[in-house]
Amino acid sequence: MAAFIQQITELFEAEGHQTYGEDINQTEHAVQCAELALRAGESDELITAALLHDIGHLMAATDIAFGNYKHDSIGADFLAPYFPAEVTEPIRLHAQAKRYLCAVEKGYLEDLSAASLDSLNNQGGLMTAEEQQAFLQLPFAQDALKLRRWDDEGKDLELSNKPVKHYQAQMLAALSN
Repeated sequence: MAAFIQQITELFEAEGHQTYGEDINQTEHAVQCAELALRAGESDELITAALLHDIGHLMAATDIAFGNYKHDSIGADFLAPYFPAEVTEPIRLHAQAKRYLCAVEKGYLEDLSAASLDSLNNQGGLMTAEEQQAFLQLPFAQDALKLRRWDDEGKDLELSNKPVKHYQAQMLAALSN
């Protein structure tokens, strides 16, 4: 299993320099989100989810300026054989969490970056009232909402300059047995 953590680290080393319409690259964004989760005192699983939530962007290259619109499911499916649902489901749901927050939280939509607004429009737009209720009933909806907030905040160059391997202990602890 530790070989899979090495594979993830190598993927970030090879592809993490890519950007997706933000002012930071994929590695910077990943470690900043993980750092926010760590500072919030979250579990190893949720820290790992924060670190790896956009791994699907690294795995499925696209010509689209703002990345892959299905990166959430691509990443979750890639990680599922190695990590439990506590890691993969917040990743799978983080785009839906954005749709939910845009629909229910005043000012959230207006604060989205151009890249987030573009992906919102290509991931289903604002949730309907029925979709909101269904989303909230999902087992990992609350973790996905936390992850989405770190996703929004993890775009600050000063937040964290650590490498992905700095979070290796959390990733190892989060691996499925």
